[in-house]
Amino acid sequence: MIDKPDPLLGMHTQALALWQKRAEVLSSNLANADTPDYLARDVDFRKALSAATGAGDGHTLPMAATSDGHIGGNTASTLASADALGYRIPNQPSMDGNTVDTQVEQAQFAGNAIHYQASLSFITAQIRMMRTAITGGSS
Repeated sequence: MIDKPDPLLGMHTQALALWQKRAEVLSSNLANADTPDYLARDVDFRKALSAATGAGDGHTLPMAATSDGHIGGNTASTLASADALGYRIPNQPSMDGNTVDTQVEQAQFAGNAIHYQASLSFITAQIRMMRTAITGGSS
């Protein structure tokens, strides 16, 4: 029996969680568009995904735990440890010190939503193919 679907779904499970985290960060930026001295943040997706999949430098070793609760596969902790969450450099900072450009944030959010949907579609297709393979196409 398959304990973990990650090898079958590839990096898309980690990518989906990272796209979700990035959506939260971009939403926070948009929500604080009028907050003085607020600095826009973003996720360095490539760095975060490399850290989440262990494909960063090629010298990573798999972690071992004696209990499931000892080492978390939490992508939020991966983001923090990989320094993937950074500040966005503004094209044109405002007078009040806020670096959020709503047009840029909305465009980034739309692009992020497309990537999220693509990863979700891939996972759905993989699950559908596994179900077809298991049932022999009779469902």
